[in-house]
Amino acid sequence: MITLEPMSAETLYIAKEILNSNKAYNIMENGDDTRSDKEVAEEFLHNKSESYFLKADDTYIGIVDFMLNNPKDNTPWIGLFMIHHDYQGYGYGSIAYDNLEQHLKERGLSKLRLGVLQENEGAKHFWEGFGYNFYKTGEANGRMVDCYEKNL
Repeated sequence: MITLEPMSAETLYIAKEILNSNKAYNIMENGDDTRSDKEVAEEFLHNKSESYFLKADDTYIGIVDFMLNNPKDNTPWIGLFMIHHDYQGYGYGSIAYDNLEQHLKERGLSKLRLGVLQENEGAKHFWEGFGYNFYKTGEANGRMVDCYEKNL
């Protein structure tokens, strides 16, 4: 079973370790293979989204960050869904996503959107496998992203 544990200032070091285990993604996203303490805090310690760890029993295997209502389109968005590099390829991502989707349905959501960096073919394949459909190309933080959505 995969559970969600809220992030806090005290647990940001875990988020940093998970982020920095995915060097190829970091390079795609910001041109550097690691994130600083300041960058991690700016990404997760604010009131614009909800940030959680994905845990398999007592092991931190990933991160999810989502907005229940993006003010740009009044739609819920996943901002980041990342599995620690050491735990990729074992099915944790699929199990974690299934649990997240159920959690969001229980909170009354009926649609979900997300953006994928255009060059991140693996992520596109992952999300399409869960029934997400491409609907437009946009820009986020100066990077081109393909936007996907799914009716839950």
